[in-house]
Amino acid sequence: MVDTRPQTARELKFRSLAAELRRRVLDGTWPQGSKMPTEQALAAETGLSVTTVRRAYEVLVQQRLVERRQGAGTFATVRPADAASSRAVVGVLVPTTSLYYPRVLQGVEEAVARAGARLVRASSHYDRAIERDAIDHLLAAGAGGLLLVPMLHELADPLGRAAELLDLPVPVVLMERRLTAAGPRDATEHVCTDHESGAYLAVQHLHDLGHRRIALVLRGDGPHARPITAGYDRAAADLGLPTAVCVSELRADWDPWRADAAITALHADGVTAALCFGDREASLVLGAARRAGLRVPGDLALVSYDNEFADIAEVPLTAVSPPKFRLGRLAAEILLQRMAHDGTGPVHQVQLRPELVVRASCGGETSWSPRGSC
Repeated sequence: MVDTRPQTARELKFRSLAAELRRRVLDGTWPQGSKMPTEQALAAETGLSVTTVRRAYEVLVQQRLVERRQGAGTFATVRPADAASSRAVVGVLVPTTSLYYPRVLQGVEEAVARAGARLVRASSHYDRAIERDAIDHLLAAGAGGLLLVPMLHELADPLGRAAELLDLPVPVVLMERRLTAAGPRDATEHVCTDHESGAYLAVQHLHDLGHRRIALVLRGDGPHARPITAGYDRAAADLGLPTAVCVSELRADWDPWRADAAITALHADGVTAALCFGDREASLVLGAARRAGLRVPGDLALVSYDNEFADIAEVPLTAVSPPKFRLGRLAAEILLQRMAHDGTGPVHQVQLRPELVVRASCGGETSWSPRGSC
């Protein structure tokens, strides 16, 4: 179970102090072997309680940045060479290393290697507690900048969590995450796929092929579900399409039986085409259509969203393809620039438009189509 409760003020102060102490150790403010302020002195300096200071020091002890010596005090243990090289280390945190993010990581790796920097990787496994520990681990490993794919879409206060990330002692660039609802209050530096335009592109393509009743089928618990739905709705409105059935289920609930029910609903509504998010769901719908005696694309045209394994489906799936490699490479390049200039300069907020790979499942001419037309 993911804890989505906002942190208390005490918790925020503790983490902020731990991050600041970590930064001072890594940048050489306290060189190796130097004695650090006592808990009482640091409490007086910061206005925090001795208990909060003690907790922050305990984190640094666990990360082997400082050590306590009985009767002598607390001492920094990081070598000067470690501090000097910290700015050449890029930390990257992704929710998973399977599907979607391997190509993002390849782009990151190319940019980091080209810059002569070193990459440290971590995965949160979509667990908020692991995410926090992983960020601490990356900082303790000497990361001078962070590329993060944080859990924001499930939180009651995503703006607050983003503010925490911006308060980290190193530059941060988000990948595939932005605070859309915050509008101009979104101060994050990010590189994202424009998933709304990707969905729009798919509906436009199906419309150009002559379809008018176009359904949306998706897993509704992913961070990309909302912009994909918004893009679908905008395309339907702009093209004057009649309202069609929408099937949305949690990822864990998608199975062949749910796909059979989806096909029943689509067929009853007179749907002739569907945009499916993502490839797994599209493949399940494809199998259900076959079991129902429907031809793809003859009776039902399908466009998948993700393009992870759409090409190996029983009928190769036309798919919206996010620019994952380029996204990772560009995010790393932006972060490296910020690291090289002490975090100064304009904040980048970049959206990359997906492309459409046209295959057999939509009935159009099979080709690679950067503009989305056959």
